[in-house]
Amino acid sequence: MTEAPWWTSAVVYQVYPRSFADSDGDGIGDLGGITARLDHLARLGVDVVWLSPVYASPQADNGYDISDYQAVDPVFGTLEDFDRLLAEVHARGMKLVMDLVVNHTSDEHPWFAESRSSRDNPKRDWYWWRPARDGFGPGEPGAEPTNWESFFSGPAWTLDEATGEYYLHLFDRKQPDLNWENPEVRQAVHAMMRWWLDRGVDGFRMDVINLISKDPALPDGAPTGRGALGDGFPHYGTGPRIHEFLQEMHREVFEGRGDGLLTVGEMPGVTWEQARLFTDPARRELDMVFQFEHVSLDHGPGGKFDPKPLDLRDLKASLGHWQTALADTGWNSLYWNNHDQPRVVSRFGDDGGHWRESATALATVLHLHRGTPYVYQGEELGMTNAPFASIEDMHDVESLNHYRQAVAAGAEPEAVLRGLRAMGRDNARTPVQWDASHAAGFTTGTPWMPVNPNHTWLNAQAQYDDPESVFHHYRQLIELRHTHPVVALGDFRMLLPDDPHVYAYQRTLEGTRLLVVANLSGQERIATVEGDWSPTDLVLSNVESVHTKDDHITLQPWAAHVFLRQ
Repeated sequence: MTEAPWWTSAVVYQVYPRSFADSDGDGIGDLGGITARLDHLARLGVDVVWLSPVYASPQADNGYDISDYQAVDPVFGTLEDFDRLLAEVHARGMKLVMDLVVNHTSDEHPWFAESRSSRDNPKRDWYWWRPARDGFGPGEPGAEPTNWESFFSGPAWTLDEATGEYYLHLFDRKQPDLNWENPEVRQAVHAMMRWWLDRGVDGFRMDVINLISKDPALPDGAPTGRGALGDGFPHYGTGPRIHEFLQEMHREVFEGRGDGLLTVGEMPGVTWEQARLFTDPARRELDMVFQFEHVSLDHGPGGKFDPKPLDLRDLKASLGHWQTALADTGWNSLYWNNHDQPRVVSRFGDDGGHWRESATALATVLHLHRGTPYVYQGEELGMTNAPFASIEDMHDVESLNHYRQAVAAGAEPEAVLRGLRAMGRDNARTPVQWDASHAAGFTTGTPWMPVNPNHTWLNAQAQYDDPESVFHHYRQLIELRHTHPVVALGDFRMLLPDDPHVYAYQRTLEGTRLLVVANLSGQERIATVEGDWSPTDLVLSNVESVHTKDDHITLQPWAAHVFLRQ
């Protein structure tokens, strides 16, 4: 049997630098702050640090708008600071993965400055430029080349007054899309990636990488029902040349560099059929993908900011299907949180009376699936959503644009705010809560975003020496993956798929069986599972007492048990 890749038993930790730790007192997290807190990650036991963008950037989208791919933004430090961080990560036996944002650049990148300078500039075709729609003059309402809506609200095209043409931006107007049809663009990106690998980084998390191949015809999208704009996704999501582009990238960048690297693609709207192709080792594209199906299940009729209660049966159907679909070919990424998602204990758990139990139950359920788990900073502490009082307290461009557009269309401001408080990306971006002191130990200055008031009791320092803490539960889950091959490589079988409150599944590998059973509700439940499991089989629980009788397991509110039998 071929030895399994190292990342099957690994756990990745995502650092969002602006909010992780500040070393110089300016209120913004930086590379020195990350280096100073690496022992926290070593103590947790993670294998890989994924660093959200630290490149030079005007920060229109918190660093996902890059103006120089081979420079560190001064707000985060210098290349020397980066090299020091990388060396310290490696010294602790961990790897470091960079965030790669190459669907788009900043409009302040030199490539775009050249591209927009004239219609005949050699770099004009490095981006998507189009004249006004037939029958319209530039700047007239409805003159955009297509009716596509931006991910951040409004049209996906902006007029450049100087040249009289529009440029495409699937996200903010300060994030123009690169034209991957142009081989010079691809060669420049590959050269930049090789430069970072030569510097010692261990791979890339690739931002919205399945959007880089557009249908060159750029057809209109079907109407969204929200005004005159349309849904262009079928014309740029997992487009016609995406597999060709990723195979070329693998060949030009990763081939011959050994098997110690990690490549993961963030892919909005990806299906399991597509994910099997992207992650089939024989195709030489990516190691794993981020899919979004399970974090879309609580979106209501009005979309993301119109949330509805999660039906646990839908979650089990979704995650269970991805487990089955990628069982023999490909690989799953496992996550609840990242810099774009609200805090899971507030979203799917109970951040009030059952805060600790629900945070640890949700962690247990996720981590013991087949796949590579991702922990987002603060998740290992059970950090919660923030109490934003008004729109003035929010920073995120997606939330601000949505609020402005929704209120202008007649929505009640407080109703819009309710949706933003529940689902807005700012929830993930409040500073990490290190201790109970000023600014939660994040900075000696004034933090760029206020810390959550609950940091006085919810913080890392309070949890390090508490064996019942959320932090220690995460540490034990990571240790289970490192220790027991059944966690990394075992078969997966969902149990009780129609139970609306209990999440249970079994993993098996060469005679070893692992049972995970969790009550994801605030009332006591009884789970009936195959096999005569007993407390002597227990390897991890988030509550003190475990009650089993024959095939019945009695579960306290938000109780999660892990049984192992070899």
